[in-house]
Amino acid sequence: MTAGLKTIIYPVKDIARAKALFGALLGVEPYADEPYYVGFKDAGQDVGLDPNGHAKGMTGPVPYWHVEDIRGRLAALVEAGAEVLQDVQDVGGGRLIAFVKDTDGNLVGLLQDPAA
Repeated sequence: MTAGLKTIIYPVKDIARAKALFGALLGVEPYADEPYYVGFKDAGQDVGLDPNGHAKGMTGPVPYWHVEDIRGRLAALVEAGAEVLQDVQDVGGGRLIAFVKDTDGNLVGLLQDPAA
């Protein structure tokens, strides 16, 4: 079971230009502004910019499904034929992410927030 799509990460080549563009689109300042990641929150949506995304195999924006058991969901996706592009990784504060390529080449992300 999931909590739905709440996060989308865009691979970007020029993080400063992308930050300006998404700032103009969303009309908010980033909540995270680091050389390795810029994140915005708007209307319940988390929008991230990853300057290393292309190197990790991201070919476009990756929607992240929020899940309670990332390792279990990742195993289920692999069992169903998905290819792991990024294994489970802690991106800070206990937040875990991973993403796969499905059998049609689409990228599917998983995100697990730390237990409350």
